[in-house]
Amino acid sequence: MKNIIVTSLYSLLIAALFFSCKKEDMNYKDVNITAVKTLYSPVNNRSVKLLSSASASLYFEWEAVKAEDGGAASYEVVFDKTNGDFSNPLYKIVSDNNGFSSGATITHKILNRIAGLAGVAPGGTGEVKWTVLASRGINVAKSDQSAVLSITALQGFADLPDEVFVTGEGSETGNNLAQAMSFKLNAPGEFEIYTRLEAGKPYYFTDRNSGTPRIFYSDNGSSLKEATETGAITASKTGVYRINLDFNTATIAYTEITSIGIFFSPENKVLFNLPYQGKGIWRGTGVVTFRQESWGRDERYKFQMQTVSNGANVVAQLGTVTGTDSPPNASSPASYYYLRVLPNTSQWDDKWKFMPAVDGKSTTITVSMQGTAPYTHSVQVN
Repeated sequence: MKNIIVTSLYSLLIAALFFSCKKEDMNYKDVNITAVKTLYSPVNNRSVKLLSSASASLYFEWEAVKAEDGGAASYEVVFDKTNGDFSNPLYKIVSDNNGFSSGATITHKILNRIAGLAGVAPGGTGEVKWTVLASRGINVAKSDQSAVLSITALQGFADLPDEVFVTGEGSETGNNLAQAMSFKLNAPGEFEIYTRLEAGKPYYFTDRNSGTPRIFYSDNGSSLKEATETGAITASKTGVYRINLDFNTATIAYTEITSIGIFFSPENKVLFNLPYQGKGIWRGTGVVTFRQESWGRDERYKFQMQTVSNGANVVAQLGTVTGTDSPPNASSPASYYYLRVLPNTSQWDDKWKFMPAVDGKSTTITVSMQGTAPYTHSVQVN
């Protein structure tokens, strides 16, 4: 026992001496880094007219720097007003490759936001300047170089709402703001709703369903505006519509939904329609008899939507989000039933399979496209 105690004490002493000797070596040392010396692109005084396309972008590039320890530097592009010194920049964005590239692809929508922060009015032209911060660890070096960029902004809003609601006498919920239907947020500044509008009665959009919200409307059916006090839109035709609002481009688009029905893939046709129930819900009851094939019963289905857009009749389909080639069962996740508007129409793509109990039975099918939940559907055998 005495030998064990002596050995343990000896080991502790050796460890203490080791860590004491290494303490200085283990202290963190800041790594010096050079500043970016050259900005390559966009060149000084470059002009850019922003586009509303989600893929539109501008590439920023600069000379790579060196860190004292030979490690890779990371970068941020910073923007300021032309009379600013970047001490309190308008906007920062990391470069490509999670900050380790000496270049940054910046979308026009982000540039539009920067222009708005600089005071450029929607659709107007103004200047900002940019430079690059290089960093390694906690050390940051700001480039001595900067370049001016002239931006012609989109017609959109600089202050994008986080939520949007439809309200007013012509909406499904009337003038009760607290009951206003919510839009679905598809992307920053981009909102969508499926709802019924009543002809001849005003409605408008808000960014909240309580208090004193911002009010948005359109006076031409295509441009979105913010009202200083009040503003409204009047539908020319009572009907169910998909309304798309893009605050990045200040645009509004309407698509009338004339019907949604069960599209049975084996017969390449709609079996029965689902009447609109209100608040983004369609529901119908009918009998689906599976098609007998040499290999078994074919139960594949999706939904078909008849629409009117810009005066033209357009057929669209609703299909799977997750993709499947099996019928559901009791343990199938809710996502099995999620749906989306498909980019193309077809007989077989992006379909579901009915559960076996549906075959030949009266079945109630519900499609739900509401702003507060994923778009989905349900199948209930009666």
